[in-house]
Amino acid sequence: MLIQSILYIFWMKKTKLKNLINQQKINHTLDQEFYTNDDIFDIDLKNIFYKQWVFVGHISRIPNYGDYFLFNIGKESIIIIRNKDKNIYAYYNVCRHRGSQICLEEQGNKKLLVCPYHAWSYNLDGSIQSARMMSDNFNKDDWKLNKCNLKIFEGLIFINLSENPYSFDEFIEPTKKFIQFHGLSDAKIAYRKTYPTEGNWKLTLDNFHECYHCQPSHPEYCSVHDPDYIIAYGAGNNTGPSSEKFIKMLDEWNNKVKKMGHITGEYSEPKFNNYSRSAERTPLKEGKFTETKSGKPASKLMGKFKEYDRGYTSVGTSPFNSLLMCNDFATLFTFIPKSTLHTEVELMWLVHKDAEEGKDYNVEEMIWMWDVTTIADKRIIEDNQKGVLSNKYKPGPLSEMEKGLEKFKNWYLKQLELT
Repeated sequence: MLIQSILYIFWMKKTKLKNLINQQKINHTLDQEFYTNDDIFDIDLKNIFYKQWVFVGHISRIPNYGDYFLFNIGKESIIIIRNKDKNIYAYYNVCRHRGSQICLEEQGNKKLLVCPYHAWSYNLDGSIQSARMMSDNFNKDDWKLNKCNLKIFEGLIFINLSENPYSFDEFIEPTKKFIQFHGLSDAKIAYRKTYPTEGNWKLTLDNFHECYHCQPSHPEYCSVHDPDYIIAYGAGNNTGPSSEKFIKMLDEWNNKVKKMGHITGEYSEPKFNNYSRSAERTPLKEGKFTETKSGKPASKLMGKFKEYDRGYTSVGTSPFNSLLMCNDFATLFTFIPKSTLHTEVELMWLVHKDAEEGKDYNVEEMIWMWDVTTIADKRIIEDNQKGVLSNKYKPGPLSEMEKGLEKFKNWYLKQLELT
């Protein structure tokens, strides 16, 4: 009887979700439940986030044997650690004895992973070194740490929490040439900052999928990006109304950049699939070389760039990651759902590994634009969430500059249909 009751409840929840998906309006925001319901948040984690290859850090954060950091998402905590063999591994932060978390600090250095509860200890390859006072038939090989899928591409650390992850090579293929040109494997972290945001992860991403709000809310962003770019491409290609003026500007810039031997082009998903990837190279505002307040170069040229081309490379590897790259530094975003009404936005700025702070780059100048913009977005998202919690909230119509939001919404709903 208990099993029948559980199955009935499960069926009811699934039926309710299916009906909710079917009642969503074209070119409108989502119903309130998608932004406020704990059950839907749990489904989002299990069926979307945990199935994606997500960028969680750069190899320069853990350069030495034993260096580690934690990546915490929902109820899961993942240890990212460098072993003696110089390879990087990912393990679930769960002791195999009674389930206690092993690493309690966000980052550090450990040559041995020791559980603080009963002192079971693990080598950095995940094997047990010591489990005190266990029976004679206890087999250490049966109780290794649980591994998490991990891949490294151009110095970027990706993890996937699925039992059967999608092919990483297939996942990275459309965006790899854009990432490789910037030489991120020869980069280092210049600065990291986390922006705790009291808003559902979808509301947070909705804000980053449109630039309709950019002109009234982000004067700093608009000071380095052309107004026609903001209208047509502000949140990526095909996210705004077509602009003949910008298309002409882009064509002229592409011709100049090709003569320099630099990369050009763009990518968007041709049809629905399990990924949500995009990439494009576009010019910054006339007279601007980077996303600094002055628009002047900020650091050493990175990757294969021979000279400044005023270019701006935007890459989305998943809904949870954006790589926004100038010729001389990169700003990397990771959006981390923590709970139904809380999301962390982590930004990481990369520079050439040989660049010296104070000599080759100034941190405050480099982080200026995206720091002030993300602080403003944090307030915008939190105000948005407060309004969505109101009994008077109803899904509103989207503008022509919010095509990216509608595209993301449709991808998200189709992912839910697959559950």
